[in-house]
Amino acid sequence: MAGDPQGAFVDNPVKVPETVKQRAQPASFDDHFSQARLFWLSMTPVEKQHIIAAYSFELGKVYEPAIRERQLQCLANIDADLCEGVATSLGLPVPSPTIELADPEPSPALSMLGGSYPPDGRVVGIVAGPESASDQIDGVRTALSGSGITPLLIAPTGAPVGGELPVQRTFATARSVEYDALVLADGAGAIDSDPHLLLLIEEIFRHGKALLAWGDGGEAVATAGIAVPAPGVKSLKSGAEVAAELPDLLAAHRSWERFALS
Repeated sequence: MAGDPQGAFVDNPVKVPETVKQRAQPASFDDHFSQARLFWLSMTPVEKQHIIAAYSFELGKVYEPAIRERQLQCLANIDADLCEGVATSLGLPVPSPTIELADPEPSPALSMLGGSYPPDGRVVGIVAGPESASDQIDGVRTALSGSGITPLLIAPTGAPVGGELPVQRTFATARSVEYDALVLADGAGAIDSDPHLLLLIEEIFRHGKALLAWGDGGEAVATAGIAVPAPGVKSLKSGAEVAAELPDLLAAHRSWERFALS
């Protein structure tokens, strides 16, 4: 063991004042709402509308009245408008706050609007039909991968598209929450009546995600009842145009102008 001659660290004894050692939480641990209120006040109107809708959706699946009422009380301690919006959706009375609401300065940095974000790590679903050209799809996949985007090929079955491109998801397993955008390849029009595909397109649209198509892929979008063009929805001439436009749409996270404020 090293000692003083080797210049080792020496822990010298130090006399400290007599005191009491205890385990306790700081007073800031009692503040459960000021940060949530800061976040809420920093949101734009369309983001606030989404937050109210999300709370309403999640609490709408809670069937125990006491839990709903308790959560509404928490929302009342964050913001009156937030609480009222959720309570109205649930058909419940709006409680009054039990604390004095904080008055923080909103931070624009907390909002997703107004910024541009790199597409790296985003996941894009590419829907192919039985007759879709594998070379066109492979070109789109290569271009998206070059931008740091992960493309996943979706098809009615797991059989390789064009006999060579592996399918990562089938209509039975594809879910909209997995994708940041959806692309419909030429050839998808032949399967535009498939209920799994229509549900996937509808959910992608309702969630404000980019929805692009080329060739007859736009027919599937129209069959789903979505107007083309629309904010973040385009039917283009080629897969190359789709691959060129998609990163810019992903940079905004969502097509926020798609949502009308209530």
